[in-house]
Amino acid sequence: MTCSSPSPARVAIIGGGPAGLIAAETLLGQGLQVSLFDAMPSLGRKFLLAGVGGMNITHSEPRAPFLARYGLREAELTPMIDAFDANALRDWVHGLGINTFVGSSGKVFPTGMKAAPLLRAWLARLREAGLHIHVRHRWQGWNDDGALRFDTPGGEYCHQADAVLLALGGGSWAKLGSDGRWLPLLQQQGVDVAPLQPSNCGFDAAWSAHFAEKFAGAALKGVAIQFTDVHGAPLTRRGEFVVSAGGVEGNLIYAFSAAIRERIARDGSATVLLDLAPDRDLPRLLAELQRGRGAASLANHLRKQCGLDGVRAGLLRECLDKDSFNDMARLAAAIKALPLTLHAPRPLDEAISSAGGVRFGAMDQHLMLRARPGVFCAGEMLDWEAPTGGYLLTACFASGRAAAQGLAAWVAATAG
Repeated sequence: MTCSSPSPARVAIIGGGPAGLIAAETLLGQGLQVSLFDAMPSLGRKFLLAGVGGMNITHSEPRAPFLARYGLREAELTPMIDAFDANALRDWVHGLGINTFVGSSGKVFPTGMKAAPLLRAWLARLREAGLHIHVRHRWQGWNDDGALRFDTPGGEYCHQADAVLLALGGGSWAKLGSDGRWLPLLQQQGVDVAPLQPSNCGFDAAWSAHFAEKFAGAALKGVAIQFTDVHGAPLTRRGEFVVSAGGVEGNLIYAFSAAIRERIARDGSATVLLDLAPDRDLPRLLAELQRGRGAASLANHLRKQCGLDGVRAGLLRECLDKDSFNDMARLAAAIKALPLTLHAPRPLDEAISSAGGVRFGAMDQHLMLRARPGVFCAGEMLDWEAPTGGYLLTACFASGRAAAQGLAAWVAATAG
């Protein structure tokens, strides 16, 4: 075992995702010596994956609805995001020599849509500023002398630091580094941690074998979902999702994932109401269904009169009993509010992000652990969640910057 010797104002950051990297940049700007450690062979792996389908860096939504996306953690995250909001994040990207644009949905993307050019430029700037990067260093907590312990290919390594910033991610996509293995390390220190749960995830539905075989992978576009959460609040949203072999997934489902997950936890299942024809009101739909169909089959009648075929028609047959197809009033009502029962979220490792983590009550207002002074936390390892659309990355950047500022102030105060 080897130990590095302590040095003044030496900071260790553990985690090389967006929160850890923006923290490093902030601390280097304060003149501190910064070493960054990551368990993976390279930095920003989940960040790079998020950019495969188009790097959605933030959102252009107005402040109030933007902040409301953070749900129960809006109050805690608001000061951090106000200090480094979507406009500031866009300016920061521009400072790397990369332009941004606003898409038709309000999402903000870097020109070229990819994460790799942004990450390359960022890491080059950080190295030039003096960041010391150590990959393949998996954090194992502290030793009896208070030094950080790491597993490395060359054996155990310990590192003394004046302050530590943890940006270890959540529990989704373990193969990219966010595996949640840090939870017991903090719990052993008396840190209050909420269990990690899947967020922005798919859900299981009890499809018949026939439906699953025929429609797995089929997309439903231009549909709407109505749902009532555990607090009795009605939720409605329009969008699209995909039928999977075992259930449902996609952006419209992800938007409801927290509310659906909470209902399943309380009741054992959750039923959403699916509007298969949101552009038709119920009277119009009923009138169309009641038109004579002559010798045409009901399937052809639904297709010609209501535009319902393929997976939409398949869902009707999957979720309704036979008698519903003999009563046009019942059928019309079902098309506008088809009950779809979901039984369980997909596993955490399949989720886009995770909920749970270090509770805000376990930290002070500067994100320092009350149980471990001098240790700060940031990013997805904190107990918050948000939908996709740039909100996740914005909060990771904002909290990383806030924790770094708190750490710099703490170092200055303790040095004095």
